[in-house]
Amino acid sequence: MPFFEKLVTAKDCKARAGVLTTDHGIIETPIFMPVGTQGAVKAIEHRELDENGVQIILGNTYHLYLRPGNEVLSSFGGLHNFNSWKKPILTDSGGYQVFSLKDLRKITEKGVEFRSHLDGSKHIFTPEKVIETQRIIGSDIMMPLDECTPYPATYEYAKKSSEMTIRWAKRNKDAFDNSTPLYGHKQFLFGIGQGSTFPDLRRECMSALVDMDFDGYSIGGLAVGEEAEKMYEMTDIVTNIIPEHKPRYLMGVGTPENILNAIELGVDMFDCVMPTRNARNATLFTTRGKINLRNAKYKFSQEPIDPIVQTYASNFSLGYLRHLFIAQEILALQLATIHNIGFYLWLVKTARQKIVEGTFRQWSNSIQKEMSSQ
Repeated sequence: MPFFEKLVTAKDCKARAGVLTTDHGIIETPIFMPVGTQGAVKAIEHRELDENGVQIILGNTYHLYLRPGNEVLSSFGGLHNFNSWKKPILTDSGGYQVFSLKDLRKITEKGVEFRSHLDGSKHIFTPEKVIETQRIIGSDIMMPLDECTPYPATYEYAKKSSEMTIRWAKRNKDAFDNSTPLYGHKQFLFGIGQGSTFPDLRRECMSALVDMDFDGYSIGGLAVGEEAEKMYEMTDIVTNIIPEHKPRYLMGVGTPENILNAIELGVDMFDCVMPTRNARNATLFTTRGKINLRNAKYKFSQEPIDPIVQTYASNFSLGYLRHLFIAQEILALQLATIHNIGFYLWLVKTARQKIVEGTFRQWSNSIQKEMSSQ
């Protein structure tokens, strides 16, 4: 079977439903991927991820490289065996994390020299090293090392950064093509497009990556402070360039509204810490908008979290969940996380259903209006 198969495109927009096929399972798109940076999604068990219908999780190459390290991961036969997650895993290259260490790293043509945020030890990430590490991790979908252009950036800096990403992309692809998986399952490599908020740079970068024929394409360097409309403009530009038979992944996005609008623009895959991070801070996403459980108005509420989205957390009232947060019970973090991930999975699953039915745009507009009304 092909890695990605587009099943249908909406009649009134670029939204599409498809299927990704990996050796660890099928992924139905559009899909939201919970972030499990260090091999675990915070405040939720693998069993609960399964119960919520999670099809794929993320790991992070930078963090896994530093801890537990390549030697440990190799001895376990990769991340799937180490963390006992049997479904697909995507790993980010760690480039974003490295570039966020502004005072601890140095960018050269060779790669990125950096100091660990854990102990200050010196390391270097090259495109080749990042591919080697992800071979050891054994993720199903790998990301290349790129330079995540900061925002805001001048045109001159963004151009230089984008050109570096293109040169590194070629080295990533060569390293991938000249190596083999270590654990018997197939691995796929995406390209990451940069170019900040400059349309011509976005076109040039993504066109160069398409010429290299990656298995899929990621849209990087967005949701980093620019206005939402500018993010949508850049996304629209590059999804017109990426071939129809290749998956499109908008990295680090985002709010429910962001996801629905990006689906309309032809994006297939999303990840973000927003549902889990907000959950740990007593904020729930619902079809009626966001709920801050610390608000006193929920003290006596016997209502469930959401009238439509049902998860294990739906067994408990808003009043009880508020009590758990006020009392600083660990169960509060767990139940809120179960709900928020369940909500995000409901959102993309329903979007897929509406695309197939031919009513996506109408439904998307309606649910966005409902979520913003509270």
